[in-house]
Amino acid sequence: MPVSPTRRVLLGAAASFAAIGHAVAEPVTISVLDVGGALQLLQGAIEAYGRARPDRAAHIVFSQAPAPELAGKLQAQQAAGRVDIDLVLTGSDGLASGMAQDAWTRILPDHADRFPGLEAAYEPAALNLLKAQGQGYGMVVAYYPSGPLLEYMPDRGASPPATAEDLLGWARAHPNRFMYARPANSGPGRTFMMGLPYLLGDSDPKDPVNGWDKTWAYLEALNPTIEYYPAGTGATMKELGEGSRDMIVSTTGWDINPRAIGVVPPEAKIAMLKGFHWVSDAFFITIPKGVSAAKLDVQLDLIEFLLQPAQQATLYDSGYLYPGPAVKDVPLSLAPQKSQDVIKEFGRPEYAALIADNPIELPLPPDRMVVAFRRWDELIGSKRK
Repeated sequence: MPVSPTRRVLLGAAASFAAIGHAVAEPVTISVLDVGGALQLLQGAIEAYGRARPDRAAHIVFSQAPAPELAGKLQAQQAAGRVDIDLVLTGSDGLASGMAQDAWTRILPDHADRFPGLEAAYEPAALNLLKAQGQGYGMVVAYYPSGPLLEYMPDRGASPPATAEDLLGWARAHPNRFMYARPANSGPGRTFMMGLPYLLGDSDPKDPVNGWDKTWAYLEALNPTIEYYPAGTGATMKELGEGSRDMIVSTTGWDINPRAIGVVPPEAKIAMLKGFHWVSDAFFITIPKGVSAAKLDVQLDLIEFLLQPAQQATLYDSGYLYPGPAVKDVPLSLAPQKSQDVIKEFGRPEYAALIADNPIELPLPPDRMVVAFRRWDELIGSKRK
């Protein structure tokens, strides 16, 4: 039965929520900036909103930029009083940098009436990210346990290290054959950085200044074995596929998707180190400060639309952010057949048990994440160009 265009309901395992749209004087143009690669997952769903709600969205325009450029771009527009970015799709990195400069409009609890039943509808780990990372400013629209995983090519003689010390020894014995990307612009890079305190038994995994002595020492010891740190994850996948590297840092999605699209050979394997904890990650959607009141209602309506099961099911995509859905009761069977086929061929059966049997930790809070990025750039990245 058709759903009323002014009221849609998201059904979760225990509850539902609905956002009630309000009439707008005329359709508006919505500008969406992606700084984390989320468009690969969400562009189709956002375009579906435009088709479903032409009375609200006249046009939807997409653009992309590296996450480290986000803060300066927003700051310049907000200082000039001319904000032309309506929505930002970002990972934890861009979210944190925007929070550091007070760039975001607060969505919750200010507009909680638009999302009744929201907490009950979210997956528990996604809800934790909403609260701890989003802090009312970023809405979780896609979630995965992330990593850090190691991805390696066994046919080139690479064998999976069992411990962090084994990885360091392997990297020393095989200089320039291991790689990870700069954490400030890489999901696998930042999960590796944030996962090491658990692997190494640091005093406080949530305090990168006073609690990461072992982590910083380990990264400094690893540094001479790494030729350079790419600006993004895609470069590490390309080099693994081309044979320039034999082992890289990965995540569930970065393992599945590059093999599915042919960037990485299908025979690549994954491994995790002793003491492994997942460090969860997500894509968030945010609203910059300075957008017009006329657009705010449409922005909130679009966010609610993205949290509907039909749109969430598209997030299985080609395994890019595996699993992907941030809300409950969105099984793979609801996904497009193409997504089901990709996961069947390139997914790993062991992921279900690995996700169920290992702790899933929150990333650093946004303010501490910014500090960790800065310290990595100063202590590690600056030593390698």
